[in-house]
This record gives sequence, structure tokens and C-alpha cells, in this order.
Amino acid sequence: MTEERQAVVPRLTERTPAMSAAELAKTLVPPRQFDGATFESYRPDRDYPSQGEALAKIRAFAEGWKPAKAGGFFGRGKKIPAAKPGIYLDGGFGVGKTHLLAALWHAAPGPKYFGTFIEYTALIGALGYAGAVQLFTGAAFVAIDEFELDDPGDTMLMTRFLGELVAKGTRLAATSNTPPNALGEGRFAASDFLREIQAIADRFEILRIDGLDYRRRDIEGHAVAFGSDAELAVAVEQRAEAGERITSDDFGALVQHLGSIHPSRYVRLVEDVDVIALRDVAPFANQTDALRFVAFVDRVYDAQVRILASGTPLDEVFAGDMMNGGYRKKYLRAVSRLIASATL
Repeated sequence: MTEERQAVVPRLTERTPAMSAAELAKTLVPPRQFDGATFESYRPDRDYPSQGEALAKIRAFAEGWKPAKAGGFFGRGKKIPAAKPGIYLDGGFGVGKTHLLAALWHAAPGPKYFGTFIEYTALIGALGYAGAVQLFTGAAFVAIDEFELDDPGDTMLMTRFLGELVAKGTRLAATSNTPPNALGEGRFAASDFLREIQAIADRFEILRIDGLDYRRRDIEGHAVAFGSDAELAVAVEQRAEAGERITSDDFGALVQHLGSIHPSRYVRLVEDVDVIALRDVAPFANQTDALRFVAFVDRVYDAQVRILASGTPLDEVFAGDMMNGGYRKKYLRAVSRLIASATL
């Protein structure tokens, strides 16, 4: 690749996105692969009855937005027990939890929001607690995907935040791979933390969805990596000439750049990009950098951006004891998404 060609290929490290509260709110929608998710397009597996049962309960939850039918002149309607303000889908990877959550979001009236747990905590960090509460006040529905709690501080923050929204009439739905009362189990022993977990769990009707763990098959694969920077450079040039919107960065420089941008703005960092090229990928030595990269990978995956890389295969960047610590679930999800994204 010539120096002239290198000069016209943009870098992510040249982007320093700034977003207002209103712009951040507009990003809280389902990932593009769930743009058309509906209850009708969800196909329960007959071998796992819990999938059909969850679909029925999600439909019933959606009925709560419809006006109540008036009874007869002399009739007295049956007293229906007050429904919980939230519904919680628990199950393994690939059983359709996010599809159902997105379908519920599409069926809900506005204002409504859809984001991951990480996105909400990042947004609260960017706007401040009072600013976030003000932004979400009046929301009819808030959907929370990948409801993970790896930090007691985030737990208390989200418990308080969701409590305020529910008090103002907002309904909630969430997904996770672990029942709410088991989140944090084996990682934190503080009784206050466990008490906060239970406070969150009490807000939701908990639904278990069983099924095949499709994403585990991806985890057993490997991310494709170019044998050298020169080979990667040729691929970058070919894709740029073909009209693909491609960026090219040194992996270390990008990781450093991510530390200068609030994670809530990563969505704008990968906006209007088809392919990301990363040179000299290397394992993480710093967990803070690794967690920032996890948040970045989520945005890349949601935007369906492909990754080309040289150096260490991307599924091997979470090295050492990282995969055995409290953030194991986050890293496993990122590995799955990196394998899916790092294809030629």
C-alpha cells in the first residue's frame, strides 16, 4: 500500500464524538438485526415449552398498554391482581431473549428506550444521575438487555434509578443469563449488595427460557487474523477501492483512544463504518482497558461492522486470569461477538 493510499484511509483514533443528551437517547433502540422483531416472527422450539410460555406471558405483558375494556352498566369487573411493573427473561445464549425484548419494545408506546445494562450505566455516568432521571422521566417503557451486575456500585445505582422510573409509571423488561437473585453470587459477599439484588428482583416477574445455546458454538470457533500487517494493508486497500467505508488503526492506539472517550459515545465512533482494520492486536495487560474494549465490541457488533485484524487473534486478547475472574461473562460475550465480527 502506498503512503498516498494510507493517507486517505481514515482512523477511528481521529474521531472524538460529542453527543447531547437528546442524541444519546436516540441511540437507545434495538440493534439493527432486531429492527423487524415481532411476537409473530419468534419461533418457539417445541422441544422447550418454556419458550412458548415466555412468548405468551410477554404478549400478556404488552396487553397492559391497551386501555381497559369497560364493564356493563350493572356489571362489576373482576378484580385483577396488580401486575409487577417489569418482566425478566432469564436463559442461556441463543434462545431468543433479545428477540422477545425487541419485539416488546416495538409493541410499546413511546417514549421508549432499549439498551444494554452497560449502556444505561454509561449514560448515567455521562449525564449525571439527576440528568439521566430527567431524561427518562415520562418514559412508558425501558428495555434492558444483558442485565449483568459486576460492581456493587452499579447495582445500587441501577436499583435507585429503576426505582425512580417505576415510581413515575415506567414499565420495565430485562434479559440476563443468570437469575436476578444469583447475580454476583460467588463474587461479592457483602450483605448490602445481596439486599440490593433482591430489591431489583422484586420489581420483575421472572421468566425462565430454556433452549439450545447457539452462541456457545461460536465461542468454540476462532477469530480470523492476517499473518502480517502487510497482508492486512493489502486487504484494507482492496476494500477501500471497492467503496467500503473502512478505517485502519493500530490496536494499541485505539485502546488508548477509547480511554479518552466516554463509553456512551462509542456508538458514534463506529457510525457510518463498514469495516474496521486493527494492526498488531495484542493481549490485554490492564483490566480497565479490557472492559472498555468490551463496551466498544458491543457497539461494533450491534452496528454489524466487520473486523479485519493482524497479530493475536481477537478471541485471545482477554489473557491470563481475566477469564477466571468476576467479569468472565462479559469477556465470553465479547469473545463470541469478536468471532462473529472478525470474518473475512
